[in-house]
Amino acid sequence: MKKRFLTAGLLALIAPLASFAAPVEQYHYGQTLDVKQVLSIHEDAAPSCGVVNARMDYLDSHGQPHSLAYQKFASDCADGG
Repeated sequence: MKKRFLTAGLLALIAPLASFAAPVEQYHYGQTLDVKQVLSIHEDAAPSCGVVNARMDYLDSHGQPHSLAYQKFASDCADGG
């Protein structure tokens, strides 16, 4: 019984993540965004300080998931790397 309850609990936690299948939209300068909550930010690995591709997964004010692709300076640049 405990095993079933634990499995059901894990599935309840994982389900929202699995349902996050929003298509990735490319950001354009000046684009208006409706961001209520940032879920995650990812960036490509960079061998040195420079511009990298990044993606932000977020929820809008209606709770709908979105994924936005953009370019930014690598985190290593900000860290002095």
